[in-house]
Amino acid sequence: MIKTCIVGASGYTGAELASLIHCHPRFELNALYVSAKSQDADKKLGDVHGYLFGQINLPLKPLTDDALHSLANEMDVIFLATPHEASHDWMPVLSSGKAKVFDLSGAFRLKDQQVFADYYGFAHEQTTSLEQAVYGLADWFADDIKDADIVAVPGCYPTASLSALKPLHEAGLIADSHLPIINAVSGVSGAGRKAAMGNSFCEVSLQAYGVLGHRHQPEISAYLGREVIFTPHLGNFKRGILATITVKVNTDVSAEDVANAFNQAYQEHPIVRIRDTWPKLDDVVGTPHCDLFWKLDVNKGYLVVTSAIDNLLKGAASQAVQCANIRFGFASQLGLVHGVSA
Repeated sequence: MIKTCIVGASGYTGAELASLIHCHPRFELNALYVSAKSQDADKKLGDVHGYLFGQINLPLKPLTDDALHSLANEMDVIFLATPHEASHDWMPVLSSGKAKVFDLSGAFRLKDQQVFADYYGFAHEQTTSLEQAVYGLADWFADDIKDADIVAVPGCYPTASLSALKPLHEAGLIADSHLPIINAVSGVSGAGRKAAMGNSFCEVSLQAYGVLGHRHQPEISAYLGREVIFTPHLGNFKRGILATITVKVNTDVSAEDVANAFNQAYQEHPIVRIRDTWPKLDDVVGTPHCDLFWKLDVNKGYLVVTSAIDNLLKGAASQAVQCANIRFGFASQLGLVHGVSA
């Protein structure tokens, strides 16, 4: 069994990770950690997240300096469901031993350190770790992931957006004259578990935020290979992301061309489902799937694609496990593992 720990296990994503690893036939859940000052320290995970009560009885250990230094060689896999700053500071230590690190923060996604500083608000100082990190969009970068020691698991908005756009870009169908326009709505769990006025249920209404300045915009652009216009929205529901994307296609692009691009990209990737109707969040919440559907206006040359994911699963935890499956060679052996395809 592959010894595994989760740092930041008390959050929504950390709990989902714990549940997936607990059920995995090849990974063993050995330890759960939270920050030393966390109010959840020393509680059992099932007492913090009631749906895991009686299933996972491991305590949420406070992460000490001694534990931080020992995990790199005690564990085979470390999942970081931590703030960007924490992942940034801890990565050199955690990746210094045998452990493979799967980081769900944004600390190691952007290779351009100046762009990172502009969008994340602090300087990136872990150059060696940044050079080692590979991007964990599992359905597109498996060859990089299978040899990686550090995997930067994508953000939830980029996962939804890139899954829709990369088949079109790689097939050369997108016109250079217009930027793809991404309008995406997320549930409030994307803001994390910590209570705040901005994600209080009674305060949340449907609204745009981070307009022309959200940190996921450069991530989408970097891994798509072209600039985009990305506008995120917050909706008053718990979880899920629905992205509706408008693309100007090249002259003479047909519906058959679009269908071929998506089918060729995902014919061996059962996690991504090409639907025959517009997906809704109820289709994907609680699953590891990304559901796609599209419609082309041949006369005007515009294509609209909708992408739906669960932000806590395909947008975070299940994609991290998907990456771990790839890294440890389980892709061809296991296929779908407790709802998480490799």
